[in-house]
Amino acid sequence: MSVRVGPPTGVLRTRPNKAEPHMAVRLRLRREGTHKRPHYRVVVADSRAPRDGRFIEIIGNYHPLEEPSRIQIDRDRALHWLKVGAQPSSQVEKLLRIEGIWEEFKPGDAPKRDRSGQDGKRLNKKAKARAEADESAAHEAATKEGGE
Repeated sequence: MSVRVGPPTGVLRTRPNKAEPHMAVRLRLRREGTHKRPHYRVVVADSRAPRDGRFIEIIGNYHPLEEPSRIQIDRDRALHWLKVGAQPSSQVEKLLRIEGIWEEFKPGDAPKRDRSGQDGKRLNKKAKARAEADESAAHEAATKEGGE
């Protein structure tokens, strides 16, 4: 007599979504170059792969040490991967915004902080008070000269 080992009959053991395998795909940077002279490739990779490991496709380059930094991204391939659900890393999203690809993918999606009006300066309370005092002193000097 044979003994059957396993699940009871009538129970199906299948993986969920077997018809649609889920692969978390990301757009991210892959470091290349020499010691203290990095440049990066913008790659499409499985999120489980290591930073400099296996990738699916190279879609661009980023050279941060050149002045100004050089960014080259294949617009068509980047849009394709974004439309099929690939998630960009934060740095790649910034590069896509600079190149105008992110605006093409999500029109009207502004960054969380807009630093365009700050002119590169963030002043604390004392510095603001000093700047206002200097401005008022300059204004008073200009009115005295104009009044004489």
